[in-house]
Amino acid sequence: MNRALNGEGGPGPRWLSDEEQRVWRAYLHATTLLEDHLDRQLQRDAGMPHIYYGLLVQLSQAPRRRKRMTELAIDAKITRSRLSHAIARLEKNGWVRREDCPSDKRGQNAVLTDEGFGVLERTAPGHVEAVRQVMFDRLTPEQVRQLGDIMQVMAEGLQPQDTGADLPWLR
Repeated sequence: MNRALNGEGGPGPRWLSDEEQRVWRAYLHATTLLEDHLDRQLQRDAGMPHIYYGLLVQLSQAPRRRKRMTELAIDAKITRSRLSHAIARLEKNGWVRREDCPSDKRGQNAVLTDEGFGVLERTAPGHVEAVRQVMFDRLTPEQVRQLGDIMQVMAEGLQPQDTGADLPWLR
């Protein structure tokens, strides 16, 4: 879309400038390619999509390698339904198990099994190398710092702090 679509008769949408459009399209293109690249690497090396790898990482970093399912959904930015499906697949592989939450009869914890931790240990080096090759090896240290700052600003703007926010992972 461009300003030519604005038409006559008052203020219209704030269209992107040519430079903003270029940056937006480059961002979409790069993030799509990056996610696809990491997904293919993880499918090839471990038979799992990137989202599952991220869940295993979160569990590996949690105290006693366990986390409330609700917290895991929030941290992974996915719906509880999608998380439940993912955890079911990870359970089928023997990488995760569910257990009732002792402090809340309705809640459940996801627990990373020893087998799941082993898969993560074997898969992490290849995954880190893939991230390094496609991202960090191509940027200068200053560009890495700038990218981190930019992503932090964007993330902060996309995560409302009020408890009534209508975010999929809070449903």
